[in-house]
Amino acid sequence: MSALRVRRIAGVDEAGRGPLAGPVVVAAVILDPRRPIDGLADSKVLSEAQRDELAPLIRAHALAWSVVAVDIDEIERLNILGATLIGMERALRALQTAPVLALIDGNRLPKNLPCRARAIVDGDATEPAIGAASILAKTERDRIMRELDDAHPGYGFARHKGYSTPEHLVALERLGPCAIHRRGFEPVRRLLEPELF
Repeated sequence: MSALRVRRIAGVDEAGRGPLAGPVVVAAVILDPRRPIDGLADSKVLSEAQRDELAPLIRAHALAWSVVAVDIDEIERLNILGATLIGMERALRALQTAPVLALIDGNRLPKNLPCRARAIVDGDATEPAIGAASILAKTERDRIMRELDDAHPGYGFARHKGYSTPEHLVALERLGPCAIHRRGFEPVRRLLEPELF
């Protein structure tokens, strides 16, 4: 494989599969080996400040990057796994530089990818390009959830980002689900269809 082709390996990761509210966000990154970035890791092991410091460096130094959000309507229609997989496909297709290989965090590969791909369990901890993608996905999703907190006050989205924290569950019981809650997720569905539980 030529040096040029090696540089066109994309890392792909998502943020937001588990929350009760908000979109799932997927990023793809092709790193430039001539411009290494120190500190790349799985976004979950980095502090918010570290992620916020690394994200602009990734965007500035990568050969290509993309971030896509899959909204509530598609999550409801496809389920969260399907929405995540289609987000991965879209993120790869949105890269300005076409990759020759995608390294995808997890154990499932989307269909209809624009290049060869390999699934890597815990790849965000072992592959720098996947770690970079996880950072971009996480920082963008956090930004979106802060905006949604303004649009849907009272739930605390800016703090818990839609995850099922005690604060979120209390607010959900008090206020009921809002437009960005995932109706297929059990704590939300329990409020909407109590007769099923």
